[in-house]
Amino acid sequence: MGSNNSKPIPTNKRDNEKPPCGTTATWSLKQIASGGSLDIYDGHEAPPPYNAGDRVRSLTIPQLGDWEENLLSNSKNRLAILSFATTPYSQILTNQSAVRLDSQVFNVKIPLEGAPITNQRSSGRCWLFASTNIFRVPLMKKYNLKEFELSQAYLYYWDKIEKANWFLEKVIETADEDLSSRLVQKLLEDPVNDGGQWDMVANLVDKYGLVPHAIYPDNFSAQNSAKMNWLVTVKLREHALILRRLAQSHPERLARRKEEFLKEIHSLVTIMLGPPPSPKKAFHWEYYDADGKFQEVYDNPQGFAKQATAQLARGDVDPSKMLSLVNDPRNEYDRLLTVDKLGNIVEGRSISYVNVSMETIKVAAIAMLRAGHPVFFGCDVGKFYDSKLGVMDTSLLDLSLGFNTTLRMSKADRLNTGESSMTHAMVLTGVHVEKGRSMRWRVQNSWGEVVGDKGWFVMTDEWMDEFTYQVVVDPRFVSKEVRDILNQKPQVLPRWDPMGVLACG
Repeated sequence: MGSNNSKPIPTNKRDNEKPPCGTTATWSLKQIASGGSLDIYDGHEAPPPYNAGDRVRSLTIPQLGDWEENLLSNSKNRLAILSFATTPYSQILTNQSAVRLDSQVFNVKIPLEGAPITNQRSSGRCWLFASTNIFRVPLMKKYNLKEFELSQAYLYYWDKIEKANWFLEKVIETADEDLSSRLVQKLLEDPVNDGGQWDMVANLVDKYGLVPHAIYPDNFSAQNSAKMNWLVTVKLREHALILRRLAQSHPERLARRKEEFLKEIHSLVTIMLGPPPSPKKAFHWEYYDADGKFQEVYDNPQGFAKQATAQLARGDVDPSKMLSLVNDPRNEYDRLLTVDKLGNIVEGRSISYVNVSMETIKVAAIAMLRAGHPVFFGCDVGKFYDSKLGVMDTSLLDLSLGFNTTLRMSKADRLNTGESSMTHAMVLTGVHVEKGRSMRWRVQNSWGEVVGDKGWFVMTDEWMDEFTYQVVVDPRFVSKEVRDILNQKPQVLPRWDPMGVLACG
């Protein structure tokens, strides 16, 4: 197909991966020869013999004094102390030469990116904003709109109710486990997290549909979700303890009590977010099109969603078949992954991750963009980014200049130690390709126009390698070998695995 990128999809696995971030002086992630663990020794030199007697057992005042004297003997360290006392080190150590290269210029860009830039405010609804920013594009074409938003609050409302039901079901399923077990504690940790995943939004759209933002706009609790989440979480934990006891003593009462609890949660959420449109009841939407002409639409949420998804399907992207490609170097590539007890709608679509190399991910994303389609992606946005500049770049900070040290963990190391996970979802709308290699990516965020370049970010290819974990693509933009992975029996990751973290940035 003409939209395919010139780079072949690799058949080798980790051998095709680039070193984590090259060999730049500002950000050193040492490539480990055997699987990615840290190694502080050079070449094949054996480590020095270990002597337990030489190990520091307790810090001493003289020792600390010696360290400080040595630190202050260096004039560069004294300058750093003075500088960082009044200014964030991230501002002082910004690598300006790297920033100059991170321009918002791309030779591959989709024709309609969607407007306006959306703003999730003080909530963790990034996944709903990213997905609705994708679904709005075909509707903007269909209805001839300059700007348009779908209601994120509509999906958010139903997600809260469904997650409560999901949580109580999992509480009953695990009633035989000790309350202090790792699984039960993980379930209790955050039962109605604002975050989510692509398969979860697909569940919501399939069941409840979509509505324009004007039909069900954000209110205070949608934009500032902490207090609502706290109240609902406390009630669900209270319900969980009761259901666990009933499961042991009177299991015949579980169904009735669970329904009572869900009715209470429904009441709380509805009072705070307001009653949403019924999925099957028609709404009346009035608007002006791009030519300034008055228009009106009568439809119900399920029918309106079918318009969006049908338009996408006619453009050779079928939302119902979209798959999540992930890059988890801890696990074998070309394997299907899932996460135990992670989801939102009981009997809905399960979480499925196709674990592949970053090269495969980038080839698929570029092919989608060349064909004119925006791409949902998940990443760890809090690392090496500047929200004012709108830059995500592993060379952004010169840590060695300020602290005489570099960071050496691999992507797998960061996942294994809790240093990184998929925390945020955004949309790719462009890429700059030179000699068949992607150099930087255009990113549509959902933090409003006051951040980045009026809401837009640029992501370097090296940053993508290190901190991007997922892209969602149509199957026709990957090879048959990748599509066939969906037929595998999935490897089940535990609920507390970092790949089970929900995007809520």
